[in-house]
Amino acid sequence: MDNALDKLLGDVRACTHCAKDLPLGPRPVVQISLRAKILIIGQAPGTRVHETGIPWNDPSGDRLREWLRIEKELFYDPEKIAIMPMGFCYPGRLDKGGDAPPRPECAPLWHDKLLGVLPNLNITLLVGQYAQKYYLGKGKKKTLTETVKAWKEYQPDYFVTPHPSWRSAMWLKKNTWFEDDVLPVLRNRVQELV
Repeated sequence: MDNALDKLLGDVRACTHCAKDLPLGPRPVVQISLRAKILIIGQAPGTRVHETGIPWNDPSGDRLREWLRIEKELFYDPEKIAIMPMGFCYPGRLDKGGDAPPRPECAPLWHDKLLGVLPNLNITLLVGQYAQKYYLGKGKKKTLTETVKAWKEYQPDYFVTPHPSWRSAMWLKKNTWFEDDVLPVLRNRVQELV
């Protein structure tokens, strides 16, 4: 099975499927091991992650690790935590600012194949609206806030969170229930698994 995963990861990291649409070119970013019990699915790498090739290596990652209450060393241990974005490469910027959405080709091309070699997963974090829309389908609520408020509906398979970017600071101030009600349960579950 390790050989199958190594080959698959090699294929993912060599992917150039949508290279013509990527302003900085392809650099797929993924972290996976057969033994991982936690999977984090976010949106797509930003410029800093593209430069370093390290997932969540930016202020959003700092906030996510703070939410989970885990240190970088543990977060970047693929034996414990797998990281698979909706789009594996930096998608570029929107005209009005902010990163563009993940490329739509990526998840259908790679996710099922990667999930097929992750036999030990106990929980998947769906971080942000793109992952939630893809994985929850019709079970996703009308807004991100409503989806995150309904987090218990997606248990035990999924935890849903907003994206931890700087843009979520205002959301967190308006929705203090997230830090009071959701994060303690998420942290306990993560600690049980790592």
